[in-house]
Amino acid sequence: MKKLVATAPRTAELKEYEDREINSNEVKVKVEFAAPKHGTELADFRGTTPFIDGKFDEEWRIFTERKADEPRGIEFGDLPLGNMFVGTIVEKGSAVTEYEIGDRVCSYGPIKETQIVNAVDNYKLRKMSGEASAKNAVCYDPAQFALSGIRDANVRPGDRVAVIGLGAIGLIALQIAAKIGASTVIGIDPIEKRREIAMKTGAHYTLDSTAGDVGMEMKRLTGKQGVDVIIETSGNVYALQSALKGLAYHGTIAYVAFAKPFPAGLWLGQEAHFNYGKIIFSRACSEPNPEYPRWNRKRIEDVCWELLMNGYLDCEELIDPVVPFAECAEGFCEYVDRHPEKSIKMGVEF
Repeated sequence: MKKLVATAPRTAELKEYEDREINSNEVKVKVEFAAPKHGTELADFRGTTPFIDGKFDEEWRIFTERKADEPRGIEFGDLPLGNMFVGTIVEKGSAVTEYEIGDRVCSYGPIKETQIVNAVDNYKLRKMSGEASAKNAVCYDPAQFALSGIRDANVRPGDRVAVIGLGAIGLIALQIAAKIGASTVIGIDPIEKRREIAMKTGAHYTLDSTAGDVGMEMKRLTGKQGVDVIIETSGNVYALQSALKGLAYHGTIAYVAFAKPFPAGLWLGQEAHFNYGKIIFSRACSEPNPEYPRWNRKRIEDVCWELLMNGYLDCEELIDPVVPFAECAEGFCEYVDRHPEKSIKMGVEF
C-alpha cells in the first residue's frame, strides 16, 4: 500500500507503508476518494509556514520561537499530505458500536489507501450514503471556514457582498451569500474558470482582479455606496487594499485568509481611515468563537455536513482536476504547488 508524503520542500512522493493492527476503538477504512488543502497545507509543503520555527502559545496567545532543542513544527521525509477522505469501513474494533463494516464514511486524514480512525465518540467520522457525492464530502473542511466567514461578517438578506479569492472556501462562501438572499453578489478572482463557476453558483457579477481597479468597480456596481460585506480569502495585499476601497461606510471585511507577511503597498490612511471599516479575522477552529456557546466548532461542522449532504451546497465543479491515486504526487506538485491557477481543489480517485 502507498501514501502521499513530502520528502523535502516542494517534493511529493508515494511511499509504501504497512498498517498496524487496529485498536478496539478504531475502524479501518478503504479509501475511494481524497483531497488535499490548497492553503495552509501548501505553506507546509513549501516550507514557508510559521509553524516550522514558531509555535502558537495558547496561554499568552502569541507566536513564539521554538527553542533550539525543540523539534521543528514540520519535519520532511515522511510528512503526510492530504486533508479529507471518503471510503468504506472494512474492519472495526470490538468497542465500536456506532459504525458497521460496509458503512461509507468521510473524515480528516492524509492521502493514502487505507485509514485507521477512532470510531468511539468521534463526530468527525461522518457517515454518508452510497449515493452521496464524494466531491461534496471532501469540501467538508473548506465549507466550515466559508460558513464561519459569512457568520462572523453577519451577512444578511439584502446585503451587498463581495468574495475575493474564488478557491474552494471563496466559492462556497459565495454560494451561501447568494442563497441567503444577498441582493448583490460579486466574485473576484484573476482566474476565468473560477469566475465562470461563480456565475453559475450565484454571483451577479464577477471581476478579474488583474484587469483594473477592483475597489472602484465595486463602488460602480453598487451606485457608489460600496459593498456591505467582503469575504477575503486570497491573502493578497492588493486584494485587501481593493477591499478597503470597495467597502461601504462602516462595512465589514471578514478576513478568512491565513496571510503571509505583506510587502510594501498596504495603505491604511486612505479609504480605510475615512470609511470606518471593520476587519474581522475569521477562523472557524478558534474556540470559543464569537457566538459561543450557542455556536461552537461542532455546530459549524454539523451544519456544513448537512448542507453538503442534502444538496444545499453544490461543490461538484469545485473539485477540479481529479487525478488517479497513482499520479497524485505529480498532481500535487503541478496543481497545488507550481500551477495553482490550473485547479480549484484537486481530487484524488482510488
